[in-house]
Amino acid sequence: MSKVFKRRIIREKVLQVLYAYDMNNDNLQSQIDEIFSDVDDDNDKKFGISLIFKTIAERNRFDEMIKSKVSNWEMDRIALLDKLLLRMGICELIHFEDIPPKVSINEAIEISKTYSTAGSAKFINGVLDAILSNLKNSGQLKKTGRGLLDESIQKKSAKKSE
Repeated sequence: MSKVFKRRIIREKVLQVLYAYDMNNDNLQSQIDEIFSDVDDDNDKKFGISLIFKTIAERNRFDEMIKSKVSNWEMDRIALLDKLLLRMGICELIHFEDIPPKVSINEAIEISKTYSTAGSAKFINGVLDAILSNLKNSGQLKKTGRGLLDESIQKKSAKKSE
């Protein structure tokens, strides 16, 4: 099984945990233990658990970032799964330096196609792209290793077109 496919499964499990936690607001560890019980790879498990805790810890900050991009919408009108996917996407953009931004955005979009509404993919893409642009412009986007992949592709393309 490819690493990309395995990470998608981990992200789906993270979404399940965040959804259950948002609905019940308790027993986070038991939700994690149950939903991640079949994950054998320690790195995948660490990634998923880190994504869960960082997303929850910065929920309010991420919600403010989302609000700034959806000025015509109230947060309670946004589908819960869309909010969770947006929070996860923002968390990856900010805290997971080795994951290219476009990968984080694409994963949120693809998962939304399975779990959320028909218009969710387009909505999530627009919001995350706008937030990515703000992070780049403000110097808050810190990517290293594989996370620089997007930047290096853009630089190569720019050199070829000169």
